[in-house]
Amino acid sequence: MAGQNQRLNVVPTVTMLGVMKARLVGATRGHALLKKKSDALTVQFRAILKKIVAAKESMGETMRASSFSLAEAKYVAGDGVRHVVLQSVRAASVRVRSHQENVAGVKLPKFTHFVDPAAASGGPSNASPSLTGLARGGQQVAACRAAHVKAIEVLVELASLQTSFLTLDEAIKTTNRRVNALENVVKPRIENTISYIKGELDELEREDFFRLKKIQGYKKREIERQRANAKLFAEEQLAEDLALKRGISVGAAANLLVAGGEKDDDIIF
Repeated sequence: MAGQNQRLNVVPTVTMLGVMKARLVGATRGHALLKKKSDALTVQFRAILKKIVAAKESMGETMRASSFSLAEAKYVAGDGVRHVVLQSVRAASVRVRSHQENVAGVKLPKFTHFVDPAAASGGPSNASPSLTGLARGGQQVAACRAAHVKAIEVLVELASLQTSFLTLDEAIKTTNRRVNALENVVKPRIENTISYIKGELDELEREDFFRLKKIQGYKKREIERQRANAKLFAEEQLAEDLALKRGISVGAAANLLVAGGEKDDDIIF
């Protein structure tokens, strides 16, 4: 993966180690939340898909029924009913209202249909729909109107479902990209950085321990050297004193001391 062998360029300190651990905790929590969001959106996505399939199946039957009802109205009332309807209608009675529904932080557009009471009752601009086809074929015209209103309702529902479907599809893709980025790039990179900082801190600790051991060894050798120098100086002093006492050379007195011919009480004045 992209982040398996990568790490952040940071200074390996204890403070930075704490920062990286906090980032890892935040990335883990964010990954869990985004995963839950993706699951919730997927469940809603599948539910909407089932509704779309059912709506499309019913739409075929509804559109077929509305087409047959229109043919029946034309057959009974004649082709002139079309001109009567066009002249009497000035405003739509079935209208569409849009609103938004929040699903796991994603705003889905929803469309709902409603009937305008003023237009449906034949207000100032429309003629009363009950008067259309009064001469003949009024029942078929009313049935045709009801069938087309039903078709409009199905179309509005299908448009709402498809719009929500596309919005959810895009939201799921975006969420899954973020989940994959956190799982395969961000978290491994932070973990590699933490491992690098820990390794560097351990190496610094080993270097400090080795440095202390070297300093202790140097101090020990220095103490031993000072003791050896002090012992050598004391022996030289003893040899000089013995040489003065015996009237011999310093070298001979040193040989006597090395050979053990003289004791300590013999050279004490």
